[in-house]
Amino acid sequence: MARTLLVCFVLISLECIWCKSSIRRFPDGFQFGASTAAYQVEGGWSEDGKGLSIWDVATHMQPSPIKDGSSGDIAANSYHLYKRDVEIAKELGLDFYRFSVSWTRILPNGLTNKINKLGIAYYNGLIDELLRNNIKPFLTIYHWDLPYELQKLGGWVNPLVTEWFVDYAKVLFDNFGDRVQLWVTINEPKQICYEGYGDVSKAPFINATGIGEYICAKNVLLAHAKVYHLYNDHYRQLQNGSIGISISCTWFDPASDTFDDQQGARDARRFDWGIYAHPIFSKDGDFPIEVKRNIAYKSAEQGYSKSRLPVLSNSEITFIRGSSDFFGVNTYTSKLAYRDASLDEMYPAPSYSDDIGVVITKDPSWPQGQSNWLQEVPWGFYKLLMEIKDLYENPLVFITENGWSTAGGLLDDDRVRYYRNYLTALLDALNQGCNVKGYTAWSLIDNFEWKQGYTEKFGLYQVDFTSPDLTRRPRKSAYIYKEIIRSKQLDLNFEPALEEVYESPDV
Repeated sequence: MARTLLVCFVLISLECIWCKSSIRRFPDGFQFGASTAAYQVEGGWSEDGKGLSIWDVATHMQPSPIKDGSSGDIAANSYHLYKRDVEIAKELGLDFYRFSVSWTRILPNGLTNKINKLGIAYYNGLIDELLRNNIKPFLTIYHWDLPYELQKLGGWVNPLVTEWFVDYAKVLFDNFGDRVQLWVTINEPKQICYEGYGDVSKAPFINATGIGEYICAKNVLLAHAKVYHLYNDHYRQLQNGSIGISISCTWFDPASDTFDDQQGARDARRFDWGIYAHPIFSKDGDFPIEVKRNIAYKSAEQGYSKSRLPVLSNSEITFIRGSSDFFGVNTYTSKLAYRDASLDEMYPAPSYSDDIGVVITKDPSWPQGQSNWLQEVPWGFYKLLMEIKDLYENPLVFITENGWSTAGGLLDDDRVRYYRNYLTALLDALNQGCNVKGYTAWSLIDNFEWKQGYTEKFGLYQVDFTSPDLTRRPRKSAYIYKEIIRSKQLDLNFEPALEEVYESPDV
């Protein structure tokens, strides 16, 4: 009888993980913010002494690699309209605003022999405006816009990039650290390394797959760790801030319950984000065993004398391990993974995809965003947070990006549904003890979406890119998010009085 009662209690407890009350509160001290990135919103691409970044060069190539032929030359013009952006952040009631600094607006050629005072002044103005409005600046040091002069020297596959990055970060700490207490060193290493050096999805479009992304991975990890230790050793005691890294994390679920598919999904997770997270957050450090095993096996099979994955020395493992005050999680979607006997014919060798050894797909029933890679899978978000908790001894986590793309319009009910479902999953994870302290919506305003140009809209606020004033207007999701922040609770039944907000039904 006692055993029966215990089983019933356990089943009821497990079921309650997914209980969906119409109103659920966030913990005391939980913080809400929104994100942007310099190249995506600032514009002013050649103003006031700014140098060329790899994205400035990429968007002026002929023919254009951008879907709609556009660029970030003007974008949302935040270089001139930053006060309106801060006003929007205040309207929403944000606790913090996460933005990135343009490396070449500070150091036009990427090196410290020339520091651009007008660039320093711009970010001082933005930071001070945020603080005047009681919004914490959350500064990302690097969000993909590498100085072109450094890319000509090899960029992220040149080991010297770690020193260049430290020199740049020191300038930021010296100029902004007295007021900035939340820092991200590097945003999304996978997009830098795999999409930039192992593919043609992101600048600089090197496409040296199977080799380039792994050299880059080691250099990014060392660059991050060097900046972390710089801050920890020379700035933390005086400036009293926190510094971490933001890693893009997709949940990969096995397409079936077979052992091969379970192992394949685990391998996909280790290659997607474990390759960057494990060296920093795991107890033992180093690259994940699955990554080392797969690449070593494939390398030997392909006739290489040693693994294509660079080795982290014992001293480097120690130096990187623990080099983050928090785990910044950028997450949007989930995928299915399965093994397939015909993989050898599917992917070139060597390649990142061949090294993983799985087929990635999606469930056609999942809601689809405007971005072809983006599906709404909130239970994958929950599983991701639980795996981070279990793998890395429950680190402090900030969700530094999460959002949904549409084709435009102010009545974005699909984005509202997405945010509500993902925040519900987040609350479920919090109830299971996950140490998540903040959530960041991507993005504050519509922006330049890299190779997709302006064809995909992620903003809580719509930007009218046809208007000379680049007018910003709140979407329905902005009113929903504002109420969540104000009340510190998720009310699934709350509906803003939009008839009082929108002047016409053509929205």
